[in-house]
Amino acid sequence: MNSANSLPAKLDLTGAEICGELDEQNPPIHLPNQASDAPLLALDIGGTLIKIVYFKESKEEGKNGNRSVGGKLRFVKFERRRLDECLEFIQSKRLIFRSHKGHITIKATGGGSYKFSDIFRDKLGVYLDKLDEMESVVAGANFLLQRIKDAAFTHLNGKRTPIDISPKSLFPYLLVNIGSGVSIIKVTGNRTFERVTGTQIGGGTMFGLAKLLTGCMSYNEFLKLSQKGDNVVLDLIVRDICGELVCQKQGLSATTLASSFGKVISSKKTLADFKKEDLAATLLSAFTYNIAQISFLVASLLGLGRVFFGGSYIRGHMSTMNNIAYAIDFWSKGQMQAVFLHHEGFLGALGALTSYEKLESNTFASSEEPAEQADSHEPSAPDDGKMTTENGDHNIFPYLLVNIGSGVSMIEVIGKGKFERIIGSHLGGGTILGLARLLTGVSSYEQLLELSQRGDNLSIDLTVGDIYGEHGYPKIGLPATTTASSFGKVNSNKLSDYRPEDLAAALLNLFTYNVGQIAYFVANLSGLKRIFFRGAYVCGHEKTMEKISKSLKYWSKGQVQTTFLCHEGFLGTLGAFWSYENMGIDGLAEHEVIREVLLGAPYTGGQFPSIPPSEQCDNDNINDPDLKLEADKLRMENLLLKAELERLRRENEDLRGKLTSPSNGYSKLH
Repeated sequence: MNSANSLPAKLDLTGAEICGELDEQNPPIHLPNQASDAPLLALDIGGTLIKIVYFKESKEEGKNGNRSVGGKLRFVKFERRRLDECLEFIQSKRLIFRSHKGHITIKATGGGSYKFSDIFRDKLGVYLDKLDEMESVVAGANFLLQRIKDAAFTHLNGKRTPIDISPKSLFPYLLVNIGSGVSIIKVTGNRTFERVTGTQIGGGTMFGLAKLLTGCMSYNEFLKLSQKGDNVVLDLIVRDICGELVCQKQGLSATTLASSFGKVISSKKTLADFKKEDLAATLLSAFTYNIAQISFLVASLLGLGRVFFGGSYIRGHMSTMNNIAYAIDFWSKGQMQAVFLHHEGFLGALGALTSYEKLESNTFASSEEPAEQADSHEPSAPDDGKMTTENGDHNIFPYLLVNIGSGVSMIEVIGKGKFERIIGSHLGGGTILGLARLLTGVSSYEQLLELSQRGDNLSIDLTVGDIYGEHGYPKIGLPATTTASSFGKVNSNKLSDYRPEDLAAALLNLFTYNVGQIAYFVANLSGLKRIFFRGAYVCGHEKTMEKISKSLKYWSKGQVQTTFLCHEGFLGTLGAFWSYENMGIDGLAEHEVIREVLLGAPYTGGQFPSIPPSEQCDNDNINDPDLKLEADKLRMENLLLKAELERLRRENEDLRGKLTSPSNGYSKLH
């Protein structure tokens, strides 16, 4: 093959099909009509990996003795830190070609195509034809879904089922691309899409924490560890808190996940005392559930019933797909479907490759700027929490009450005594403190906050600038300082290589960002403009409240009001909200409190959705002293909350009397 003198390659995708076993990870794609003398190569240089798609001609002989037309698309990836190996591979395969402009070019996408373009030019003598990353990812997904049979499949309860998708019914759909961070894109056509949101909690978060907690140095090693572990060893589930009898009485699933890493808080064990396999299993369930929950909320807001998942961090892994699919099915009550793609980690590279079909590079264009951007390191100024409308009972309802305990519960309050728990999150205060104990050795939330004040999360978190360079990703409005992936900058597996202060700052940033984002989506989905936060892990902690306020103001563009229900020092921010009674939650019976606080995630085990009642035990029969201590602690907290509620009622009755007294000139609150 004389690539140096070849004309611009023309891609022929007619008759394309997957060859080999469908269960094989990234099987080759046969291109029967592709000219064998056309060198084709495309790269996706991301924050962690370099993905390569290239064409290899077939070696079969035709009937007349001539070499037959056709060949296969093959897939290979390198860690970005091993860029030299990638360059050697490209050179050895002779995958470069001279374009009609007279210089050697390679189709490339991803932030690294900008950041490392000089290296490719200096070491290989090639120029990178840079294509927009979002456009390439969408183009790659559309290529697989429209032109490759059996490219899509569902994966529920361990069963993989191929699905055929008619091009007529494909659009619109939601594409969730899980790389170091997560991008969520609404695709409405071959050339039209909109990046609606993103989250910094992605594959880079899982892998970064996995390095620190388990010592693994490859993502595949982490996935293998997770297959052998049991997340219930570290996760707090409903049965641990209220006992089997209460669960049965209230109709609660005993295996519901209440707080990821929640058992670590009451345990006397250190990081070295936990099995690596259990730590890996807990990380995988915690963050795959979270990604699935955010995807469900966004799809619900957009009215989309089908969600496609791609990205290099899925890797055809059974537990990853099981967790995502089950969670989507659970939260949507069977009305929404999670669909996965073969070659899910190569969507960007495949999309870049399809640009060879036409001589122009920008085959797919974004229809408009996204409605919301990904997370920002400092998204906006903090909300002052003050009421901007006339105060009174008729203005209070409806609102969203976010209770942050070990887990997070979100309740829509529509009137006095009228409320409904909408959803919960297993990533709550128990998660942040549990991880902080393992990573930094702190024993209390106050110590974590104090430690975080002296830290810098940007030494731990991967930013857009780290991927794209100093100019960031301006096309979709992401500056270089935007956090792309929490814990995504962790390269070493030695915990001692990182300052506890920086780890604490990164954990706090992750926690407050996630709570704020989910609360905004839930409020938006329910049409609510007011959000009230309460709970031991937020109230009274100025830094936590400030970060949550910034997150909410950023996501809602200032349209959602954020208030914190704390102790007497914060009553001034409540305005007309005289008491919990006036807020409509005075009549919460004990069993309803249990329902509201505990339900966070669909189930605890990746492959085992539930445990039969006959195999479960009552809380009174639990032999683990740490679990008993946690249960006793929660019961005591419940009593203290009741006492605090009664005290606040009395104090606010006094406040109401003073405010309505004729001596102050007011007959009602303004």
